Amino acid sequence: MDTRLLDILVCPICKGPLEYDKNAQELICRPDKLAYPIRDGIPIMWADDARDLNAPPAAAPATSPPG
Repeated sequence: MDTRLLDILVCPICKGPLEYDKNAQELICRPDKLAYPIRDGIPIMWADDARDLNAPPAAAPATSPPG
């Protein structure tokens, strides 16, 4: 992620600063508790695509035992 881009990007909701999470490839807005995904190096800054940091993690799909 280009650091110059990080300097100018803000949360589209509150206009606050974003933190870059390199491992998760997300831009985090702490006040709004949202994480915006980065796909193929492009930040997706739509609130509808943001992950709610307060939401419980998605459960892994159940697998049936072999039989």
